[in-house]
Amino acid sequence: MAKSHTLNELASLVEGVVSGNGDLLVSGLNGLEYASSHEITFITSVKRIGELAECRAAAAIVPITSDDIDLPCIKVENPDLAAAVIHNHFLKRIFAAKGVHQSVYIGRECHIPKEVTIGPMVFIGDRVKIGERVAISPGVVIGSDCIIGDESVLHANTNIADRTVIGKRVIIHSGASIGSDGFGYATDRTGRHVKRPQIGNVQIDDDVEIGANSCIDRAAFGTTRIRNGVKIDNLVMIAHNVDVGESAIIVAQAGISGSTTLGKNVMLGGQAGIAGHLKIGDRAMVAGKSGVHGSVKEGSVVAGFPAVDITKWRRAVPAYTRLPDMLKELRTLRKQVDELMKQLQQRGKGTDRKREE
Repeated sequence: MAKSHTLNELASLVEGVVSGNGDLLVSGLNGLEYASSHEITFITSVKRIGELAECRAAAAIVPITSDDIDLPCIKVENPDLAAAVIHNHFLKRIFAAKGVHQSVYIGRECHIPKEVTIGPMVFIGDRVKIGERVAISPGVVIGSDCIIGDESVLHANTNIADRTVIGKRVIIHSGASIGSDGFGYATDRTGRHVKRPQIGNVQIDDDVEIGANSCIDRAAFGTTRIRNGVKIDNLVMIAHNVDVGESAIIVAQAGISGSTTLGKNVMLGGQAGIAGHLKIGDRAMVAGKSGVHGSVKEGSVVAGFPAVDITKWRRAVPAYTRLPDMLKELRTLRKQVDELMKQLQQRGKGTDRKREE
């Protein structure tokens, strides 16, 4: 059964101010249209304050600038963040170790503590070190000489290649491939492609989350690095020797070519493509579907293909949609100029004849 908390208790978690009955008990958080009479909900804008009158929620998290309403509220600076913190608090569960399933294959010289959950049909190579309270779902493959940090979660059918290092509290979703060979070839004079050995590894630091079916390649030499707090969406491709800075966010289907470095708090929109050997500065933002072919300065916001400063891109897009009309106008103007030139030439010839006479 879900544990209930008073509004005062929840407000203390998020530095909020209670308006109304602070002793009111709620047992969960839900969206505005789904919340029941024993749950708290939230709105992110004062413009939606009127919608609270139509919901069934017992209480709400609202912006700090909201006027008082009949519904008990927790007022905060950032309702979206407060809702996430409170929701996680409600869903937090004590780790219950279920042990190692009898069908699991475990290689030589592995270190596996008692307080783990390892599901059916998991393969664990040689000399693997698994931390405390790690949960590994069915079908996961872990290569030799890997390290899995405390409280990490590997969902079903993830593939962790040899010598991968995974930090604490890392979440890797189903189908992700960590540490596969980087894509590197040398081409001879006949056009034949010769594979370059990929002898490095992948290191994933603490509190990273990696989405389903994402791929992170091992380094050709050295390490492909995903630093603390990085959040990677589904279907993301990160190539060999990439270094992703702390707390970066990479959205679905984005791709980063080899040896590119991303700074802290970088944000890549969906389907953004980043060329190799570039530097993307701290807090830079790349809009979805953009193609980045050059390094991006710290704090910059870029968009387009090729990516340019977003203010320039916003001016260019309306002009691009007008190109057909502008081309038509240009052709008309060209005809008019040609006709004027002909008339001027005829007048010039007439003037010359008069002079000759």
